[in-house]
Amino acid sequence: MKKLFLLLVSVAVAMQTHAKIITKSVAYEHAGTKLEGYLAYDDAVVSTAHPAPGVLVVPEWWGLNDYPKGRAEQIAKLGYVAFAADMYGAGVVTTDPKKAGELATPFYGSPLMAARAQAGIDQLLATGLVDATRVAAIGYCFGGSTCQALAFSGAALKGVVSFHGGPVPVPADAATKVKAKILICHGAVDPFVKKEDLDALLKGLDGAKLDYQFISYAGAVHAFTNPGADKIAAATGLPIAYNAAADARSWRHMQAFLAEIFAVKP
Repeated sequence: MKKLFLLLVSVAVAMQTHAKIITKSVAYEHAGTKLEGYLAYDDAVVSTAHPAPGVLVVPEWWGLNDYPKGRAEQIAKLGYVAFAADMYGAGVVTTDPKKAGELATPFYGSPLMAARAQAGIDQLLATGLVDATRVAAIGYCFGGSTCQALAFSGAALKGVVSFHGGPVPVPADAATKVKAKILICHGAVDPFVKKEDLDALLKGLDGAKLDYQFISYAGAVHAFTNPGADKIAAATGLPIAYNAAADARSWRHMQAFLAEIFAVKP
């Protein structure tokens, strides 16, 4: 019995030693724009023979920088396949708020927002590592708005999570079109979100009888999940800030949400 126990321990240690998060840049294209996303998964639990739930990660308006890539790696550590989407074009990132606004503006109120995100979903599925019946999307700021738009487009998703995303109008046909459950993680004192816009979003979600959760984090402003927000605020003057408590709580809420919609143990 002792020898068997030691053998099992050795196997477990060997498996842990072998296991690692695989990350790679992935080139793809949408509507003539060359894109480059970021794939992350744990090769100890995911393979083409053993597909896992997939999660699209949509960046803030700065583009596909290290922050969303890091979130993709965190998602991979939960046992899911993560793909950080490129919304602007391969290598297009910025730290200038004016430039970020110019890059993001064409997407708001346009079908392009959901369509470009859907291209990321398609690329995630094309890996062959994902259970196509269990796919979700999460996003931050601009990416949060994008996930709302993706859900409202009728995308075949189990759910979406919006972290400090600006409210997106709920379409009139949402009741019959939307398939995804929705989790909105909102900074209670986000200066970028107008009360009337937030009220309209919640009214639209209620009116369409969608399955949603809305969680407001006291004292949290815009970009509350981003540990680099304070540095960005100092450099740009933007009214944003990191909130460690809200970040940790919203991440736990997301984990519970994904476990629910994917029917896995949290």
